[in-house]
Amino acid sequence: MKSFRENIWQEGEYTYRAAYGFTPNIRAYLHEDGAEHDCMIIVPGGGYCMVVSHEAEIPAMEFFDRGMNVFILTYTADITMSVPLLYQPMNDAARALRFIRSRAEIYGIYGKKIFMCGFSAGAHVCGSLAVHHGDVKDPNPAYDQISARPDGVILSYPVITLGEFTHIYSAQALIGRDLPEDLKEYFSLEKHVTEDTPPCFLWQTRDDNLVPVENSYLFAKALREKGIYYAHYVFPTGFHGLSVPNEAFFKGEFSDSTMEQLENAIEAVKAGKGINVSPERVAELKAQFPDPVTEEARADEGLSDETSGDTSQNGEEMPLSPADKVKMYEDVAMWPDLAMTWMSRI
Repeated sequence: MKSFRENIWQEGEYTYRAAYGFTPNIRAYLHEDGAEHDCMIIVPGGGYCMVVSHEAEIPAMEFFDRGMNVFILTYTADITMSVPLLYQPMNDAARALRFIRSRAEIYGIYGKKIFMCGFSAGAHVCGSLAVHHGDVKDPNPAYDQISARPDGVILSYPVITLGEFTHIYSAQALIGRDLPEDLKEYFSLEKHVTEDTPPCFLWQTRDDNLVPVENSYLFAKALREKGIYYAHYVFPTGFHGLSVPNEAFFKGEFSDSTMEQLENAIEAVKAGKGINVSPERVAELKAQFPDPVTEEARADEGLSDETSGDTSQNGEEMPLSPADKVKMYEDVAMWPDLAMTWMSRI
């Protein structure tokens, strides 16, 4: 396997004010067999406040092991929630797709399809590109002439709407705490599906504890009305942030490769160098991240509260092993195979 990192924006192209030295980037996992492979771009979630690690390498390896060349996109987020992200995450996704398409022969994907797989807020990034790809202009003419339309998108427990069923913190980080009506309308993706929207695969759990399952239903309904090829799976149980519920997931076997911007922002806030960060938010962040940033502190989507549940004879909760937890969610763990079948028909 060949692995490397590339920044997708060059000097002078990326101007987000609260980047704190971060540049959006892709991390590649490529087969070295000399063959061409379909491509998957993984876009982790994190409530538009961070790009969480457990939705990066774990799903990337699932698709790599199934024969795809894979990239993880670390896009713009803002843990301070002080500088609305607006179009920047969607622009990052469009640039990443164009960047990869421009290097198709180098990356071993020439003549093959390029899919995107997003989780939670990352699914909103992918969904935004799916419905608004025609709107995204690139500042570099060489990239602007390349299509920003994915060949298909996988939306995992997605944030779709900024309306009644939204995940409020994602909405506030994206468009600001006052939630301007025009931006709510634009980023409520169910309202913008057209006949040019690419094929979509959606999955979520019925009892998702952070993003209401209605998000998936709203988008599936819009896709059906426009005649878009799609699949929609709702599993009966499972918490938000399940990624791929295998042993690596429950053992926490993933790196911190997507956490650079979060770490930079927290360091700046603690040093009094945050951009437009209110005193109240500074206090919140110092309380949330009192020490060097740890995975436990980062995980706004949680890996622990929903994964125990066995009890001893005296009623005390007993921890479940990773294997037990895998068994608990073995139906959800089928989604990559379902997605592979769906992709094979596009």
